[in-house]
Amino acid sequence: MQGHKADRLLLEQAARDAGALALTHFGNRPKRWSKEDNSPVSEADLAVDARLRDILLAARPDYGWLSEETADTPDRLACEQVFIVDPIDGTRAFLRGEQGWCIALAVATGGKVTASAIYAPVTDTLYSAALGDGAYRDGAVLSGSGRTSIEGASISIPRDYLAANHWPGGAPPVTAARSGALALRLARAASGEVDGSVSLRPVWEWDSSAGTLLAMEAGLLATREDGQPTVFNSATPRHQGLIVAPPPLHAALVAARSG
Repeated sequence: MQGHKADRLLLEQAARDAGALALTHFGNRPKRWSKEDNSPVSEADLAVDARLRDILLAARPDYGWLSEETADTPDRLACEQVFIVDPIDGTRAFLRGEQGWCIALAVATGGKVTASAIYAPVTDTLYSAALGDGAYRDGAVLSGSGRTSIEGASISIPRDYLAANHWPGGAPPVTAARSGALALRLARAASGEVDGSVSLRPVWEWDSSAGTLLAMEAGLLATREDGQPTVFNSATPRHQGLIVAPPPLHAALVAARSG
């Protein structure tokens, strides 16, 4: 079995390589179409997915594979380790020529994320983490904000989701920070740029896995919206909501959501 740090280094290298490929399509009007759920996808997504699959599975042929842009198969469920990949998180931003997209990569071992990398090619910013070894941005150690009070906390969440009908325990008195690609929202929480991040919709594992480990290694809690831990590499790779914040703030947000 490869170590978590070795997996992190592999993911960092793969993310940079994939980011360079994505930039060759960025701003060049790649061919695009809509998936069955009406979300956009482009030839860039598929090209990056193929490059990542080649790099990662060549290095770890015994690992399983779960990617937003690869047809899922049950084979991965028999693997102790699995790559969880979003080739381009933030495809809409990518297609609009905006910078809010990234490459999001993770390794899950026995249901937990043990290594991850998030690379934002436009700004050349690399976030990464390995279980038990901290979270980093371009080599500098990250830590969350440490905020304890919910009053006035800055949370990455679409403003519409702060409406009272979404919060049985009462709408939290927080400030909605800009949202966007989920992996980058979680990276901002891990770096203390915002106090936390909340998603109230079902979340795909490829959107949450890399940022979940980054946030946890930066001292935050990252759970489903009911406060329970997320199990990764599930048969249905989707979990109900996501709340990421320092422990006291996390508890207050979970209480507000659960009533």
